[in-house]
Formats: sequence, C-alpha cells, structure tokens
Amino acid sequence: MLTIAVTVGVVTGVILGLLGSGGSILTIPALVYLLKISPKQAIAMSLGIVAISSFISALNHWKRGNVDLKLAAVFGLFSAGGSYLGTRLGVVMPPALQLMLFAAMMYVAAYQMLKPGAAAFKPVGADVVRPESEAVAGGAGLTRRLWHTALVGLSVGALAGAVGVGGGFLIIPALVLLAGTPMKQAIGTTLVIVTFNTLTGFIGYLGRVPIDYPLMAVLTGVIIAGSFVGAMLSHRLSHETLKRSFGVLLVLIASYVVLKSAL
Repeated sequence: MLTIAVTVGVVTGVILGLLGSGGSILTIPALVYLLKISPKQAIAMSLGIVAISSFISALNHWKRGNVDLKLAAVFGLFSAGGSYLGTRLGVVMPPALQLMLFAAMMYVAAYQMLKPGAAAFKPVGADVVRPESEAVAGGAGLTRRLWHTALVGLSVGALAGAVGVGGGFLIIPALVLLAGTPMKQAIGTTLVIVTFNTLTGFIGYLGRVPIDYPLMAVLTGVIIAGSFVGAMLSHRLSHETLKRSFGVLLVLIASYVVLKSAL
C-alpha cells in the first residue's frame, strides 16, 4: 500500500509542478480505486492534502508579487463559506452521487485544459476603448463584478467542499473574466483561495469521517516533492502539449469514475 501511495504522490506532484494546477484532482480517484479508501474519507483527505500543497505554492507566488490579497480576501471569504456549506452537504450525500459530481468537475477541468488558452481567458471588452460617459459608470461596473465574483466564489466553494477539490480550474477563469485579473496574478491569487477552500472543507469533515493521517502525511510530502521535480521538467516540455495530454487523461479517468459509479 505504501508503494502505491508513494507512486500516486509522485505522479500527482509531478503533474502539479508541470502544469501549475490540476494535479490534485487525481488524488481522489487514486485514493478510492487504487488505495481502496471510501469516497467520503478520500474526499476529506484530499482536501487536507490540497490545502497544504496549495499553501506552499501560494507562498512562492506571493514572494514574486503574483497575489492580489484584497481580491483573495473577497473571493476567498465567500468561497470558503461555500466550501463549509458544501462539506455539510457532502457528509450526508450518497457516495455514488459525490463521485458523479466529482466526475463532472473533472470533465469541466478537462475542457479548460483542452480549449485554446489565450482566447478562453480574455476579459470581455478588454480591447474596447470606452467613451468618457461610460467611465462615470465604472463604479457600478465594479460593484457588479464584485457581486458576480462573490456569487461565483460561493458556488465554486460549495462544489469544492462537496466533492473534495480546490476548484482552481474554475476560479482562474472567474478571476480573469469577472475581475479582469492578469493571468499571473490570477494563478497566484487562486492558490490562496484554494488554500482557504480546502482548509475550510477539511475542517468541516473533521470528526465526521475517519482520516488516515499517516497516509495523508506521506501523500502530502511526496506530492510536494514531486511538484518541485515537475517544475524543473516544465522548462523542457511544451506547456500546451502537457495541458492537452492532461485534459485527455482527465476525460478517461472521469469516464472510468462514471462507469464504476453506475455499476
């Protein structure tokens, strides 16, 4: 079992380091189908693992000035609240339904990986030069964006808490499209938000499902180590090819989860 756990951690960590995100979404199917852990226990452990690994990555981005703390606080507050509510629902939700929702999020993540990157994350109206009369309404536009950001944060947090993922693949486009955040800052800020989400979700599961802390510690350590290896390899490989390959892998794993849950 330890050998499988180390292998899973290395693969997940390397993918996380190569792509900057997404690798943690492999943790739950690995825990459930390879390590034979119950879905609810796997979801709780995944939240703890992602919280620690995201926090370490967020610190690195913060040192580089790629974190918007104000935006992270606004989005993170609502998404963390949604995550806690999601865990309350997840505790009583049938495991098969949780896995189906998880598979649906994997399909969404795969779509984000497979579609063209640059155009997909371009803020609406970014190239439009607004007349002075529209600039007066800038305050109202900002208010609308903040409300949209809060609503998306609450929704993403609830999904993340219910199925055990950070939701970074949903948060990044939300920050770029709704808040007009530059991509580098969106990635760093998302890691802070994911830390809030997953830590809150993990706390929500404490005392309600059994958690294998030694196994969780091994996986966390190996994933973090693997992410450094992946980060070094990322300079030698095509990022677009990696994204597309990972997208295909997510489709295959999600389809497997759906088939196993339906049988």
